[in-house]
Amino acid sequence: MSLATQDLFSLGMEDHDRLNKELGGGIPPGSIILVEGDYGAGKSVMSQRFSYGLCEEGHDVTMLSTELTVGSFLDQMHSLSYDVVDHILDENMLFLHADIGDGNTFSGDEEEGDRKQLLKRLMEAEVMWDADVVIIDTFDSILRNDPKFEALVRQNEERQAALEIISFFRDIIAEGKCIMLTVDPSTLDEEAIGPFRSIADVFIELEMIEVGNDVRRQIAVKRFAGMGEQVGDTIGYSVRSGTGVVIESRSVA
Repeated sequence: MSLATQDLFSLGMEDHDRLNKELGGGIPPGSIILVEGDYGAGKSVMSQRFSYGLCEEGHDVTMLSTELTVGSFLDQMHSLSYDVVDHILDENMLFLHADIGDGNTFSGDEEEGDRKQLLKRLMEAEVMWDADVVIIDTFDSILRNDPKFEALVRQNEERQAALEIISFFRDIIAEGKCIMLTVDPSTLDEEAIGPFRSIADVFIELEMIEVGNDVRRQIAVKRFAGMGEQVGDTIGYSVRSGTGVVIESRSVA
């Protein structure tokens, strides 16, 4: 049975783009959203659009990026006309940079032995899970740089490791929160990513299609449990400087 639209976490910006309408009026509370796409497919931009729209609708959002620092995040959002400064100052948005390169991950300096236990520290960072929606961009970077997960991969036990993480996520969404993960599927083994695909309530692939000399982007909706209004199977979009995500017409050459 579909949720009423008012029960969804609206992505807002109805007068700016049609993304919220194309996705049925928002994302259902208590869900895990998996957004897959190869390098350059638009995962970060989509997570930025989600985070800004959710804040505009009055939801609290935690945004964790493995690639952007606070400064580069603000620059990127400004270039898309997603002006999040007030949301950050008002504490509607918490932005965290996961510096997976030198071990200063999430906050502070750690002892050498614990400095890169990324998943452990992620789950213990209580403040980041206080928000209505937690967005992790890109989640595969954390998996690939976590020594415990890497060790389990070497032992062909990555599926078990994934299930432990999923158990934690289920506890979070049981409180009515949403978790959005962006993943580059080319960087992970099927055994590692398969469990996340299986349990995702909303599973979206960002695709780049070559049409002549053009590259067209589209959102392929693989699964959307608890949708509001009808959600399309494919949604064409582009990214424009000064505008952000723009939903394109459905015509295909």
